[in-house]
Amino acid sequence: MTAKGIVTLRGEAELARRAGALFEGVRREFLCAAGETGTWSAAAPRARRALPPGLVVRKLYGPGVFRDPGGQELLGRLGEAGAEVRISPAPAAHEVIVVDRRLAVLAAPRSVTGEPRTYSVVQEPDVVAGVRALFETAWETSTDLAAYRRTPFPRLGDTERAVLRALAAGHTDEAASRRLGVSLRTYRRRVAALMTALDARSRFQAGLRAREILGGRPDA
Repeated sequence: MTAKGIVTLRGEAELARRAGALFEGVRREFLCAAGETGTWSAAAPRARRALPPGLVVRKLYGPGVFRDPGGQELLGRLGEAGAEVRISPAPAAHEVIVVDRRLAVLAAPRSVTGEPRTYSVVQEPDVVAGVRALFETAWETSTDLAAYRRTPFPRLGDTERAVLRALAAGHTDEAASRRLGVSLRTYRRRVAALMTALDARSRFQAGLRAREILGGRPDA
């Protein structure tokens, strides 16, 4: 299916077959935000070798990359190749690639029925610029990989601290979402992201870590 400046592809095999040459042709900038380590294996061959002079590669992952099979190995390869890596307190909801400010690839959520994942390849300049701007915003609010590894907890913004306070206080999801002025779905998504960031296996554990971060004061 196609629209103006947009082609929708089904499955990673079709993505690699029809858009692989576009990725190989990258010259200046390769940006990637992903919630999983293996999603772009077919689309990012440059992660496996040294980067050519002048090429900037930036990879943005959520904290879950440290627990994914092969995640540590992937981060090591990226570092050896010269890529810049940052960790976001919340993993990307939809994986994104931006190539040379001229091409963007947007991944749809994985199908619960096992259908091939779809990818939208976008070449409309205004849309690509908008996607890149969103990536840059997420990049600027994330933590460099080396700095992230040196800190016991991820850097938290006002939104994350508000969710932490709700967890530490033991509010129900319904009450917390009302207090924060967001939908129940949005609040639960933020809690899930924080649990990943804190490596918490349960809400109870996340609440304990929230109290630790806030110095034992839910109103901190």
